Amino acid sequence: MTHLKSALLATSILAGAAPMAHADDDVVRVGLVYTLSGPAAVLGEHSRDGFLLAMEKLDNKLGGKPVEIIVVDDEQKPDIAVSRARELVESKEVDFVVGPVFSNIVNAIVGPVTDGGAFLISTNAGTSNLAGAECNPDLFVTSYQNDQMHEVSGKYAQDQGFQNVFLLAPNYQAGKDALAGFKHSYTNGIAGEILVPLGQLDFSAELAQIAAIQPDAIYAFMPGGMGVNLVKQFNQAGMTGTPFLSAFTVDETTLPAQQDAALGLSGGSNWAPDMDTPESRDFVENFIAAYDRVPAVYAMQAYDAAMLIDSAVSAVEGNLSDRDALREALKAADFTSLRGDFAFGPNHYPIQDFYLTKVVKRDDGLYSTSIDQPIFEDYADNYAADCTM
Repeated sequence: MTHLKSALLATSILAGAAPMAHADDDVVRVGLVYTLSGPAAVLGEHSRDGFLLAMEKLDNKLGGKPVEIIVVDDEQKPDIAVSRARELVESKEVDFVVGPVFSNIVNAIVGPVTDGGAFLISTNAGTSNLAGAECNPDLFVTSYQNDQMHEVSGKYAQDQGFQNVFLLAPNYQAGKDALAGFKHSYTNGIAGEILVPLGQLDFSAELAQIAAIQPDAIYAFMPGGMGVNLVKQFNQAGMTGTPFLSAFTVDETTLPAQQDAALGLSGGSNWAPDMDTPESRDFVENFIAAYDRVPAVYAMQAYDAAMLIDSAVSAVEGNLSDRDALREALKAADFTSLRGDFAFGPNHYPIQDFYLTKVVKRDDGLYSTSIDQPIFEDYADNYAADCTM
């Protein structure tokens, strides 16, 4: 734990340091771009911590080469993210930019990062445009295409025979992708659909509207503090008899605040902390020991990003100047993912399994998601056919 804190302190100092002259080609330079302030900071913290835990596992080397890590806070603002991404690429001369959390940020920085000569490894945001017609040969996504996590609940709702589902999401690209994903696998009736302002914390009006309609189920995508408040207010409104389906609304970033209010609520995911693989078990145990909290999917996907980069740098024997070979090595994804089966599709988005999860209270008293049932196997996204590189 002390070593990880020291590593984090070092990266924080580097983030504010003056530009360095990088004459040493034996160093792999990585910039982490995450939301680390404001209500959504916990999402970025899990991501950052997952990457740093992987670096601990790798002896602070990538492909056997020493690493310089620079952490920056995008403040969940696209203009700030662009400015800091450009500084990472142009002044710090990073080889890889890792992050971000939010879709509006990845859409903003993908051009500056890749045009500037770095590879962008997105560990959470996976927009439909970048999976399809706007795909980028120097962008790799270790998470999912945004729609997919929401398709899990749509497929489950369809299989359950629900006829009347009410949909809630924030009004930005990922929110729109969320509802599109749900509808892709759910073709029955929609009781209502609301896109709320990003960052909204009072859902009393929406919950009153839903209660009056009495739908068969609710589907919600509300990340971070939005999800905390929605679940608490849903519980306080006495609506727990209505099935609650979601993604990123009840997870390891929100559960410490939601606690019993979230027990039994469902989500869709590509992983959960009780994933039964040796690598995943070790990761969860080490993450809890280091950070005193259960890792969220954000942490898992960032950990995998470090392992992906390590595998690619190893494959090119540390020759980062051969971008074509490095790109092919990244595409090969020759590493063991914490989620089990993992491969990149032609658009550099993952092909992987997805699960319905439910919230449980662990034996150690911590709250977590748990795999309830498989929904999709080796599932590729719906936009890859539109990608031409």
